[in-house]
Amino acid sequence: MTRARKEELVAEMTAEFKDAGAIIVCDYKGMTVENLEIVRNLAKAEDTKVKVVKNRLAAIALENAGCEAVDFNDTNLVIWGDAQVTPCKIADKAATDFKDSFSIKAGLIQGEVASMETINAMAKLPTRDVLIGMLLNVWNAPVQNFTIGMDALSKKLEEEA
Repeated sequence: MTRARKEELVAEMTAEFKDAGAIIVCDYKGMTVENLEIVRNLAKAEDTKVKVVKNRLAAIALENAGCEAVDFNDTNLVIWGDAQVTPCKIADKAATDFKDSFSIKAGLIQGEVASMETINAMAKLPTRDVLIGMLLNVWNAPVQNFTIGMDALSKKLEEEA
C-alpha cells in the first residue's frame, strides 16, 4: 500500500469517526469469510460501517478525529455508525453468534472510551425507531380507550332502544 493510499484511508476514517456516535473495536481472529460477511451484512442492513483496519492507521484516524486513544493490537475489525446503539447491537450479536472467533475489545461512545458494561447495556437498549413507536403508542392510548368506551356506550344505548 502506497503512502498516498494510506493518507487517503486515514482521511476517510477521520471524517467518518468525527461524526460517529459509537465506534466498536473487535477481534475477529479465526473467523471464516462467510461469518465475516454475515457481520458485514448485519451492519449494511442497519446503515452502519464495518472495516478491517491496519492498527496504526486506525489509531492515527482516531487521534485526528479528536477521540480518546484505544490500544490497537492483533487483528481488528471496527464497527461504527451515526447512532450510538446500533454498532453496539451489531457487535454484541456477532460476539454472541460467533463466540469462539469474535470478541469486543473496546468501544468509544461520542469519542470517549466506554466500559464493556456500557457497551453491553447499549446493545440491550431499543433503537430510536422502536422508542418513537413506543412513545406514539403511549400518546395514542387515551384516544383509543376513549373511542372504545364511546363505541361500547353507543352499542348499549342501541340495544336498550
